[in-house]
This record gives sequence, structure tokens and C-alpha cells, in this order.
Amino acid sequence: MEKTYSKQEIIDQAKELAKMIAETEEVDFFKRAELQINDNLRVQEIIAQIKSLQKEAVNLQHYQKTEGLKAVEDKIDELQDELDQIPLVREFKQTQIDVNQLLQLVSTTISNTVTDEIIKSAGGDLLKGTTTKSPFHSGDCH
Repeated sequence: MEKTYSKQEIIDQAKELAKMIAETEEVDFFKRAELQINDNLRVQEIIAQIKSLQKEAVNLQHYQKTEGLKAVEDKIDELQDELDQIPLVREFKQTQIDVNQLLQLVSTTISNTVTDEIIKSAGGDLLKGTTTKSPFHSGDCH
């Protein structure tokens, strides 16, 4: 007989998996890149300017000042472009993508494995992805 797991056992295993993920090369790169971003004065200045302009944009939008809003949004785009040209920022964004891909891979693997286990335990067909044999597709031509 197969073992049945409690929700808590599954949560505990998920926490263990999360700790393992946190100790991967991808997450290590991410943490190091984030520290460098936080220590880079120019990057922090640009981020602060963008945040300030975003607040200004919200106020302009609230008061329906469309011309002023457009000018502020253009300045935000300009600063964002400047930020994106900094190699350190590009590296940081790539590490974010890498970590997200790893998390997506883990999520997809779990989802697919659960589905496969359900199909197998129900005597289904993994290739067809069905849990029971359908009487409508028996191969007979009546």
C-alpha cells in the first residue's frame, strides 16, 4: 500500500525544497548582483529619481494634467533606458530571469509529476493523458 502524506508533510518538504533552491548557483548570482546594485550610487540615484517621478505622475494623472503627465512619463522612460544601459543592471535583470525560470521549472515539474501519478494510479494511459479507458475510443468500428 502506498503512503499517504499529510498537508503538513508536504509543506515541510516544500520548505526544504525552497531552502535547496535558495542555495543554487542562480540564486547566489542574484544575491550578489542585488548587493552590487544596492552599493552602486549612480544606480540608486536613478532609481530614486524614477520613484519620485512616478509619484509625480500619479498626482498629475489624478488631476488630469495630461501634458505634464506625458512629460514626466517621457523622463521616466529616459531614466529607465539609462538604467538599462548599465551592465550591472542588465546582469541583475538576467539573474532575475534565471531564478524565475528555475522556479517555473520546479513548478511545472511538480504539476506534471502529480498529473502523471494520478493517471498511473487510476490505471490510465500516460501517452494519451487519460485516467480511464474511454468506451468511445476502443478501436472497434461499429
